[in-house]
Amino acid sequence: MDTLDEEVLFVGTAEAEHVEMYLKAIWHIKERGDPVKISTIAKMLNVRQPSVVQMLKKLNEKNLVNYNKAGVELTDEGEKIGASMMRNSRLLEVLMDSALKVEIDEEMVCGIEHHMNKQFTDALCTMLKHPRKCPHEHDIPRGNCCNN
Repeated sequence: MDTLDEEVLFVGTAEAEHVEMYLKAIWHIKERGDPVKISTIAKMLNVRQPSVVQMLKKLNEKNLVNYNKAGVELTDEGEKIGASMMRNSRLLEVLMDSALKVEIDEEMVCGIEHHMNKQFTDALCTMLKHPRKCPHEHDIPRGNCCNN
């Protein structure tokens, strides 16, 4: 059998998805104008506060957040990843709601958003005519494909 005909299964790393979810949560809390607290992150992600502290330490080591007694802030790289994840998520919601006319399935959105590359996201955004808001009326972070 020719190896090109074989279907390849891709297994993403759970660790990378976990990091992205934390950055997305912090980005979203900041977007709402709320202070970024450990308790707020824990509630949003449905995890215990000690788990949040442990992850924030890892994110701090990776230079994705500045985490200290003063609080939690995204670094430029953390901000970029958080905004990208939120963009993926909200574009998928627009796709489901407006284009496919299906009920928005947040669990499915969460499963797909981690596997979208920039080319796919920009193509989806262009196909959807560069929406500015998701069905929940939240702003969609703009990409390079959104010219004006």
